[in-house]
Order: sequence, then structure tokens, then C-alpha cells
Amino acid sequence: MRTGPDRTGLPEDLGILVELDGGSPLPELTAALDAVCEQAGERRARTVVVLRFTPAPDQTREWPGDVSIQEVKRWEQALRRLERLDHVNIAVVEGTCGGPVLDLLLAADYRIAGPDLRLMLPVNGGHFWPGMTLYRLVQHIGLARARRIVLWDSAIELHEATELGIVDQVSEDLTEAVYTAAVLRGRLSDRETHIRRRLLEEAASAEYDDALGVHLAACDRELRRLAGSGTEPTEAPK
Repeated sequence: MRTGPDRTGLPEDLGILVELDGGSPLPELTAALDAVCEQAGERRARTVVVLRFTPAPDQTREWPGDVSIQEVKRWEQALRRLERLDHVNIAVVEGTCGGPVLDLLLAADYRIAGPDLRLMLPVNGGHFWPGMTLYRLVQHIGLARARRIVLWDSAIELHEATELGIVDQVSEDLTEAVYTAAVLRGRLSDRETHIRRRLLEEAASAEYDDALGVHLAACDRELRRLAGSGTEPTEAPK
């Protein structure tokens, strides 16, 4: 598994490209994801984080295998860390993928898939893995559709993943797709994107009156930014 930065296919040193082996043990994937977040956090310039998954040769539905609850917790913390980066993150997947891939797709800002993508859901003994994938599915596609997938399906085909918004773009040339996405999304990869991401997440559950304050704080921040002021508002989404 290659976990170091690779600028191949990324324009003008814009981002960090990391290849992850979908068949790697959970602790290795957690360490790789933490390392990526650490690298991205150290970069002050606008950066795009690209996570490209290579499918395991013998992909199975079982996930995460023989691990401890502490290792599961560290994995969930690494995913949350990825979601909270100031930088835009892009997930790239192809082939038949299982295990952690659905987790990372749901945590990504933008998702690119090859035309042969098939998502094997994390199922053990017939039951869907009860990790935070369940939470993200409901947040992303709604309770009714998530319930059907969790209770009755064993895989998500490409057409359904696209329809549900789990995949944003399908391309036969993934290198070119990554290049284009990095150029377009890289222009927005900063703390302002982080704030808007949080506002979108909170909108799913917050009452209007509760949400109003943080949205006004974000608007105040934006007005000051556009006016060229470096002053931060007293309250802003974190």
C-alpha cells in the first residue's frame, strides 16, 4: 500500500494523491488515513486530498475482520478527521470494492468511479456492519432508502450508487477525471469550504432558530472576507 504523497495526475503540485489497498487490515488503513490527514494539515496552501482505492483480488463482504473495538474506534476517528479537513477530499474507486470503501465514499466531498464499480456492502453472517456507515447512509440518502439497503441488499450497483448520490462522476479515464476534479475543486479547498460543509451537515438535524445563529456568523465572516478584512467573527462554525 502506498501511503506517501504522489503528485502524478495532479496539476501544479495542487494535491496529495494516495493509493489505498482495499484488502489491507483495518489498522493499516487507519494509519494511512491518519498520515494523509497529517500531511494535508501541514500544508497552508490550497490542497486537494485524493484517495484512490485499488480493489482487493478476492473481495469479500466480511468487514472489518478480527479487530478490537479500540481499533474500530480509531478507524471512525480517522474518518471523522478526514471529514473535518479544511481541504477538499476526493475518493476514486473502481472494480468490485468492499470493506472500508463505502465508509470513505460517504466521508468524501466528491466521488469518482470507474464504469465497473460494484460496492460490496460490509455484511457479517448476514447482518450489515453496525458502524458509522449506518449513520452516514441515513444522513446522505434518507432513512427509507438506507433501511432498504441495510436490511435487504448485499451490494450497490453503479447505476444505483449514481442515482443515490454515493457516486458523483463516472469516468473511463480516472486519471483525467482526477486531474479535472483537482483543478476545479482545488480552487475551493480552504476553511470556507470546511464551514459550508459543516453547515450542510447540521442542516439535516438542526431546528431553524438553532441554525440561524451559526449561519449569520458564517455570513458575517463571508462579508468581512469579501471586504478584505482579516477580522474573524466572534462565533463561527468549527
